[in-house]
Amino acid sequence: MTLLITTWIKFFILFAPFFVVSMFLSLTRGDTPAERKSTANKAVLAAACASLILFFFGSPLFELLGITIDSFRIGAGILLFLSAISLVKEGVRTNAQVPGDTREDISVVPLAIPTIIGPATIGAILVYGSELHGVEMILGLSGMFLALICLLILLHAATRLERLLGNTGLNILSKITGLILAAMASQIVLTGITGFMAGITH
Repeated sequence: MTLLITTWIKFFILFAPFFVVSMFLSLTRGDTPAERKSTANKAVLAAACASLILFFFGSPLFELLGITIDSFRIGAGILLFLSAISLVKEGVRTNAQVPGDTREDISVVPLAIPTIIGPATIGAILVYGSELHGVEMILGLSGMFLALICLLILLHAATRLERLLGNTGLNILSKITGLILAAMASQIVLTGITGFMAGITH
């Protein structure tokens, strides 16, 4: 049960929900409530499918490329840290700026990818997926989907959140999320370095 809760919280922070809400409001400005609801549903569904694939393909991918999990932890942690710095400094996630051109359907690109599932998130999901096995994997998946459900609820309530918090409030929450992401990234890198050093000594 503890693993379920911790994984849920980790993924919820990893998806940077308040930044996603800000992007969602910007990208769907002028849409009707029904259109916003449909966009939110499709975006989270696309993010769930991408997350599921990444979660299960971590270990086979590492074996195929000859990369150790500890090496990937270090790389993914650094990328996640850069994303966290971007959130803290600018309130914007790396590689997830609002596009200037008009798209027919923004639910998959750029909302699901790279706003919800960005490069740093991809790396973190691959790491978490390769670390968990058996019952732990089921609990990890459950935690990930709980986080996505929470994100969907926030997107459905995006208009109310904007009225309640305003753009400034959402920006502050995004920056706080960035600080927590930075701590998570540091832990991932530290675990990777510790494992890497232990492998050398043995």
